Parts: sequence; C-alpha cells; structure tokens
Amino acid sequence: MLASCGGVDLAKRLLIVDDSRVSRMIIKSQVERLRLGWEVLEAVSGDEAVARAAEWAPDFVTMDVNMPGMNGFEATENLLQILPGVRLVLLTANIQESSRDRAGELGVKFIQKPVTGQAIQQAVSHFLAAA
Repeated sequence: MLASCGGVDLAKRLLIVDDSRVSRMIIKSQVERLRLGWEVLEAVSGDEAVARAAEWAPDFVTMDVNMPGMNGFEATENLLQILPGVRLVLLTANIQESSRDRAGELGVKFIQKPVTGQAIQQAVSHFLAAA
C-alpha cells in the first residue's frame, strides 16, 4: 500500500550511503520515526551505491564523504549521471569550506554531521521539497 499525505505520494526509496554502521542505523531509525512510509536501503560505500544505483533506483540519497574506495563526491557525481532526478544530501563530518563549495558545484545539499534529529529533518525537508 502506498502512503500519501495531502495528495503527495510518499512511497519513496531512500538510499543511505555511509561506511559507518552506526551512522546508517541512526539515519534509518530517525527516518522511520517520521513514519513517511519510505523504503530504506543501505550501502556501505560509494562503490556499492554506484554499482547498485540502477537496480535500486532511489528517489533520495544521503551520502557520507569520507569513505574507503570511492569517496562521497565521486559517488555523487556518478549517481547524478545514472539517476538524473535523484535528490541527494551530503551528510558528512567533512566541514571544510572546500567540501561545501564542492556540494554547491554538484547541486546537492550539504548537512553537517553529527547525525541528529535536526540534521535528518533538514534532509527530509530537502527531499520533500522536490515531491
């Protein structure tokens, strides 16, 4: 069954990309607490996210930056090519101005870790603005 709110289809798919199991668990629990009815998928690396992007076809992605292998910026570039309509948030502890600038160049939202209820609400609000 598809969840809806005010005529907006909320049966969406969120992909969480983070090498930290704890961060993935917190993001997932915070999103589930909002009862949006989204399917939540997880990737432990940028490489996995890119490899499975076409199969999983997420509507929304939260992306860490500092990960082994393909970093979050590279993975974001690839995902935006594979899934041009995807809404993506860089959710990272990498708070250098160059990281914020790179997010802007990619056209994605930058949200600073730690993963808190407020950070997740910012991400969800960004995602829903596209719905």
